Amino acid sequence: MIGWRRSGRDAGTAASAEGSAPAKGGRRAKNRERKRQPGFLRRMIGRLLRAVMLLVALFIGSSLVYMLVTPPSTIMLARWLTLQPVARETVPLEAISPELRLMVIASEDGQFCRHMGVDWRELRQVIESGGARGASTISMQTAKNVYLWPQRSYIRKALEIPIAIWLDFLWSKPRMLEIYLNIAEWDEGVFGAEAAAQHYFNRSAADLTRHQAALLATALPAPQRRNPAAPSAGHARLAERLAYRAVRSGPIAACVE
Repeated sequence: MIGWRRSGRDAGTAASAEGSAPAKGGRRAKNRERKRQPGFLRRMIGRLLRAVMLLVALFIGSSLVYMLVTPPSTIMLARWLTLQPVARETVPLEAISPELRLMVIASEDGQFCRHMGVDWRELRQVIESGGARGASTISMQTAKNVYLWPQRSYIRKALEIPIAIWLDFLWSKPRMLEIYLNIAEWDEGVFGAEAAAQHYFNRSAADLTRHQAALLATALPAPQRRNPAAPSAGHARLAERLAYRAVRSGPIAACVE
């Protein structure tokens, strides 16, 4: 009887041990999984931070290079990658008519010589009015053209602002306008003031008249719908009003003369 009882206890102990073995194995597996998860997250965060740091380094490096080398726009790069034609002839700011410089500043960014990349008052007014109109400065448009995509979005605008502030800090105002006037799109595949002047008026950008400069400047918001060489009645009126306003707006282009 004693032996039977002992053997029963032994059997129960053995069964208990056999039952607990899988449970212990399951707990160990769960513990190992928990230990793996923080390591995986750390690796992913580390890779993400390295990627961001690499992008920032590339951005800063390229912005330094572009102090001397005129960049292409992202639209131009996309056209090259898809084997579409691109017409552009890079010229220095001195080879672009002062009339065009004045008309573009008066049309696109009247505070260009005063702000530091962003016209905060204009931006605040646009936000308060519901964002029905744009508040992009020439610096912001240059940032978008060189580094970002053309489609509008809040993400693009959020990136555009710090990039514009950095570029405005790094580049001089004449350099900023020079780059902008060499990468702005004036028609399908036509980029820059020199190519636009040749395309529409068969003359160099240095020889543009005030009227021609006003027609080109007012075409910028809708370059594929407005033809400076054969303007619609509405386009012609916009150009006339711009020319009238620009010559009476004071020294708004003094920083690029």
